[in-house]
Amino acid sequence: MVSPVDEPRPPRPRRTQGERRASSRAIILAAALEELYENGYAHSTTVTVQRRAGVSRGRLLHHFPSRESLLIAAAQYLVVEQIADMEQWVPASEYGRTAGPGRCDRAVELLWDTFAQPYFWASMELWAAARTNTDIRNELFPAERRMGVALTHVVATMFGPVLSSHSDFDECRELLFTSMRGVALTYAIHPRDHRTDPHLASWKRLARRMLDVPDEDPAGGTDG
Repeated sequence: MVSPVDEPRPPRPRRTQGERRASSRAIILAAALEELYENGYAHSTTVTVQRRAGVSRGRLLHHFPSRESLLIAAAQYLVVEQIADMEQWVPASEYGRTAGPGRCDRAVELLWDTFAQPYFWASMELWAAARTNTDIRNELFPAERRMGVALTHVVATMFGPVLSSHSDFDECRELLFTSMRGVALTYAIHPRDHRTDPHLASWKRLARRMLDVPDEDPAGGTDG
């Protein structure tokens, strides 16, 4: 009798040309984002990206004939990666529909965490390049708008249905975004543990005050 271990396995289905092409493109774009994060826009070239991606020169140029087309595509890919990452933030919130300080504080912490991720710095490299590069700016602007729509939905999920329905929620969210982005940029010249940033406590107080969060969680426990 043939054991399950000895049974021949069916051959792995061969990937189509389109699947191989899509895989190569994703590998190249991921390498481009890593280059932007680690070495900055000025030092991210088709040669450095090709080397990091481990693909041939011809393969890279087939997908992206120029540095500009590569980095513009990276800007679009960045949006997809950010959205995919954010969708994992709150797969199943421990707070359900509650609206206490625990829920509010945790949402602020999660939001601040995103400004310490590599894709934030890759994005900032592209923002800086967009100031003087019209092609990148024209591609980045609509990509950022799409990102904004997705981010609005995810942040509302993080805060929960009660807090996100508050009349001042949109204003609170935008204040947190702009303040966090500004503080995060200081880490470019003063790297440190973002989790110990003194602004974090201020952002939590701001969110609680603007959203009329009670002093205690519904279960009766005090904050902290």
